Amino acid sequence: MVVKIGIIKIGNIGTSPIIDLILDERADREDIDVRTIGSGAKMGKEQLDEIMPKIFEFNPDLIIFISPNPNAKQPRKAREELSKLNIPAVIIGDQPGKKIANKLKEEGLGYILIHADAMIGARREFLDPTEMALFNADVLKVLSITGTLRLVTHTIDELIKEIKEEENINLPELIVTAELAVFNAGFKNPYAMGKAIAAYNMATMVSDMNIKACFKINEPDMYIPLVTASHELMSAAAKLADEARELEKSNDTVLRTSHAKDGEVWVRQSLVDTYK
Repeated sequence: MVVKIGIIKIGNIGTSPIIDLILDERADREDIDVRTIGSGAKMGKEQLDEIMPKIFEFNPDLIIFISPNPNAKQPRKAREELSKLNIPAVIIGDQPGKKIANKLKEEGLGYILIHADAMIGARREFLDPTEMALFNADVLKVLSITGTLRLVTHTIDELIKEIKEEENINLPELIVTAELAVFNAGFKNPYAMGKAIAAYNMATMVSDMNIKACFKINEPDMYIPLVTASHELMSAAAKLADEARELEKSNDTVLRTSHAKDGEVWVRQSLVDTYK
């Protein structure tokens, strides 16, 4: 069976650009077929009304909906629509989404809410295209090395397996803390693990800082230094995450979990080992 996966992107968080690619990193899986539709940076009613029907034309077996703050107005409307369907659906969001975790469960939706997928410092005086790209690159480095993206991939792979085997679907209910992420990263060196936990928690702090700077402070002379500081902190988190991976590389213990063509996961933790 080929599982058809429909991915809806409304706005952007750090995980958004890579969510479809981590399921098929070599583009040779034969057990899934993925379609992605998105609204670009905007999260308005017009964009949502236009793209939602298009994903249903694909007749997906699984829907992944990813956006900032799943409780914002338009993501909330999309959730309501998804909850009425007889299609397994998973919401992927950032830290503000944890406030509605119980609501998502009541709506029959799975969720993966990631603390470290921090809001960007979206103040016009500070944020230009270059800064936006650099911030998202740093976020992706933190999410990748700390094990967050591996956890997301594994969680979706389990859903795919259940659909293929026509089992009962167990939708995820995950609020991704530093410990949950890093314990899925496969670190062998305890110092590397410590650096990764620190990097994840630093990224989580960035989220708190930018929510404050973008929504709670009105004076430019106060919010501009704050968003600047938050981006510096994310850059430092990315460097610390890099140090963690370099420690694992020096020990030849970097965990790799590659997809085979049939969707099975091949595991190795030494560069020249055979896959298990």
